[in-house]
Amino acid sequence: MTPGTSGDGPGHVTLRQILAYDDEGMLRLLLAPAGQDLAVHGLIVGDEGPARPHEGRIVLATGLAPDLRDASAVVREAARRGAAAVVLRESPATPLPDDAMAAAGECGIALLARADWADWGDTVALLRSATSYAAAGRDDIGAPDPGGGLAALAASTARSCRGSITVEDTQFRVLAHSATGPGADGVRRSTILGGRVPEQRVAELRRSGLLRALWTSQDVIHRPADGDSPERLVVAVRNHGEMLGSLWAAADGQGLSPDATRALRRAAVLAVPHLLRHRLDESGTARREAQALRGLLHGTGDRRTHLWSLGIAPGTPCAVVVAVRDSTGGPGADRALDALAAQAAATRPTGRILREQHRIAVLLPVRDEGDPREVLALARELDGPSAGVPDAVTVRIGAGRTVASGLDASLSYASALEVVRALRDREARGCDEQPVRYAGPDEVGPTIDALRLLDAARPVWESGDGPVHELIRADLAAGGDLVRSLAAYLGTGGDIPAAARRLLLHPNTLRYRIRRARERFGLDLDDPDTRLVLAVAVRLTGAF
Repeated sequence: MTPGTSGDGPGHVTLRQILAYDDEGMLRLLLAPAGQDLAVHGLIVGDEGPARPHEGRIVLATGLAPDLRDASAVVREAARRGAAAVVLRESPATPLPDDAMAAAGECGIALLARADWADWGDTVALLRSATSYAAAGRDDIGAPDPGGGLAALAASTARSCRGSITVEDTQFRVLAHSATGPGADGVRRSTILGGRVPEQRVAELRRSGLLRALWTSQDVIHRPADGDSPERLVVAVRNHGEMLGSLWAAADGQGLSPDATRALRRAAVLAVPHLLRHRLDESGTARREAQALRGLLHGTGDRRTHLWSLGIAPGTPCAVVVAVRDSTGGPGADRALDALAAQAAATRPTGRILREQHRIAVLLPVRDEGDPREVLALARELDGPSAGVPDAVTVRIGAGRTVASGLDASLSYASALEVVRALRDREARGCDEQPVRYAGPDEVGPTIDALRLLDAARPVWESGDGPVHELIRADLAAGGDLVRSLAAYLGTGGDIPAAARRLLLHPNTLRYRIRRARERFGLDLDDPDTRLVLAVAVRLTGAF
């Protein structure tokens, strides 16, 4: 279907319907030459091959270079294949090219920009959820009165079944339920009071095989009465095969009606748009909180609004713990951070967790602003799970300084990152017998100060010249053995045997190298200023 085709028939939704569910402003409509009521028939992520027609789909231009230099070509190609719209990434540093806008106008294709704070995974989730929701709400599947909601659906289904109805999501959380009669069993009462199915009940359903049957079955499952447990019916709520949740009907002091199975099956169809809306709202909340936390940690946007979005009072003392993995690694690289995030969520329910590319950050409200032990304890707790993941890469964990208010969380975040940098530096120089994977600013304070001094000294060093500069340039070009030898010599306070052990050399070999540095470059290693400049130079080269 071409981009200008109307969206009145079955089998599609319109661009207008999809954008109506973007409460967070993830997508910005730049141009819609054919209007917003054009038909949308799905998504295309990137370029799925030259022979693949796009047939009214939204194309996510994921493969473009950051400078968007090929954006206009992507827009024209998507239009040629019949796409309905193209989504480009929008960034403050890289405005959308004018030629891309012109190409969209000429080709009659809609153009949208993705917010910089979101990623392509967020965009796919939003578009798929919004499309499914809009499609499920069409009259052709008999969607319920939108004003009634899940509670009204549960109540009407309970009357048809002559039992009690519970609507749950895939996490066994109760989304809605009918009134509970005097004959309700204990499991139903505890489920409704707790807002979710009790863990022991979930475990029992797994052991019995009922949950497996529920996740694989397309029809209503019957479970006969057993002791104090009344007769039950359960059916999965699915959208094109995707599991959204389940409906449970329990006999409530009387037998279920003969028509209960048909009523529950029909209710599962009517529940689809409501459960999609729930999932969309939940993912929107998660995106909003992630955006607020990112802004708070990076010091962008309105900090008070960010705190309000996170539900943290401005006067609450906070600290940030970061876990940073090495940038290289195998399959265990991301699993290590996943394990840490799960550990933090389980042990610190008041914390707010942000997952970024090579790190996670935990914003932790603390009780005592002057006591760093609580924050350091979390860093220590996170060290265990990261080391226990098979094939995991190295993860270093830094606890930032506690600040008086979450408004200053960016200061604690910066402090935590400095700790991680100090841990990496100390390990590279072999300062500790065993590598230290977690610390707070007090534990590595001198290293942090040294790194700050080195940062300040770098411009001075790079603009200078002299014997030390000549030595560094010449030896690094030849492999750097002399520079590494001098680094070990200076790092051990001139202790030749200790430096040789660190380098795995014979002491006489190291003595020869030191003598060569004196003779070839005219360095007076007994002069304190020369030693200071040389120590700074070898640290700046990173040749420890």
